Amino acid sequence: MTTALQGVNLATLTSSAAPSLQEFVLQGSILDGSCDALIHRLQALCDNVDDGIETFKDHEIVFIIRTGPNQPVQLRGRRSLDHINMPWQLRYVGQSDVSDKNRSVTVRSFLDSCASENLPQFLQEIGFRIEYEFVAEGHMFRKGKMKITVSKIYKMPKPGQLDGLEPMTMSRLVELSVVAPSGSDTVADDMRTFAEQLKPLVTMEKVMPVMTMK
Repeated sequence: MTTALQGVNLATLTSSAAPSLQEFVLQGSILDGSCDALIHRLQALCDNVDDGIETFKDHEIVFIIRTGPNQPVQLRGRRSLDHINMPWQLRYVGQSDVSDKNRSVTVRSFLDSCASENLPQFLQEIGFRIEYEFVAEGHMFRKGKMKITVSKIYKMPKPGQLDGLEPMTMSRLVELSVVAPSGSDTVADDMRTFAEQLKPLVTMEKVMPVMTMK
């Protein structure tokens, strides 16, 4: 069996020395009825709209494994439902760095790679279990290094069943993120400046760290 995950030592995923990149994140939500106004605002502010708004529909599975008394290791596998020939995306996102409480955005370690279509099977064979899964559908914008997504999140009737999706809420998730080398703290200022331009339609906030898992 060949996947992009083979050769990865799970212990290195939780090591502070392993990730060379960090993800800077702000999140917010907007009611479905106000979403069109936000899309128009983003069209005016962002770079990648000359050829139309970029859309996506993705299936994401969150896997978890317990390797000891420490925080469980969580991996995220995501695939495009619009482009079925594209590879799976495997992502490790670390716990939020809370050492600097004055930071205006969430900062967390980040690893990302492509994987083959048997990624879910492989992860379960080496001990991971599925924590939950969902479908995210929406629009994606870019402003310089920043990525902005406006996503409708759907729950699945049964594990692996992509028919009969049901909206989880009457709102949409808005996420502003930048992946940059460790120590790029000036990124936060640019993100906050951009987030201010989205008010009062949506207020972007730091992501609160999750300290425990089911």
